[in-house]
Amino acid sequence: MRFWTQEEYEKFSKVVKKSAIKLAFDILFYTGIREGELLALTPADILPDRRLDINKNFAKLDGEELYLIPKTSKSNRKISIPEFLYDDIQKYLSKIYGIQKTDRIFYFTASALQKDIKSYAELAGLEPIRVHDLRHSHASLLINMGVNIKEISERLGHKSVKTTWDTYAHLYPDTDVKLAVDLNKLRRPDGSAEEQT
Repeated sequence: MRFWTQEEYEKFSKVVKKSAIKLAFDILFYTGIREGELLALTPADILPDRRLDINKNFAKLDGEELYLIPKTSKSNRKISIPEFLYDDIQKYLSKIYGIQKTDRIFYFTASALQKDIKSYAELAGLEPIRVHDLRHSHASLLINMGVNIKEISERLGHKSVKTTWDTYAHLYPDTDVKLAVDLNKLRRPDGSAEEQT
C-alpha cells in the first residue's frame, strides 16, 4: 500500500492543469471514494447540505457502460465534504452547458485517470501512486487527524470496521505508546514524576 501525505498531494494538485481532472483527483483525495463511485457521480448526487450521495458504481466492460449497485449495503452512503470541495464542484458544474441532474459529471475513463496520475506525479517530482492509492491516502490523512476508526470505516463504505482495521492497522504504530501516555496523564495530570521510596 502506498499513499501521499496532504503536502505531497497538494504538490501534485498544483501541476494538474485540466479542471475536470484536477477536480476528480481532489474528490478522490478528500473523500476517499472509489474510482467507480467517482465516475458514477451525477449533479443529483451533490447534495445541498455539502454531502455526496454514493449510490452507484460506474464500470466499462467490453465497451459497454454499466451502472452497478454498490457491492455492500455499507457502500451505499452519504458522506460530508469540505466546503472548498463543494464550492469547486458547483463552480465546475455551472460551466457545463445543459448538464442534467442524471448526467455523469466526469466522462473520462479509469485508465485515463491512471495515465494522468502517473504523468502529473512525475511532473511534480513525486513517486507515482495508483489512483486507488488516493483512497489509502485519504484514510491515512484521517488517521493522522485522529479520526475514530468507525467513522473512517463508514466514510470509506467498508463492510465492517474489521475490514478497515485489517487494511490500516499498520498506520497506527504508536497507538500503544500513546495509550500509556494518556493513562499516565489520568493519574498524574500535572505530568510530575512521583517520588521514589
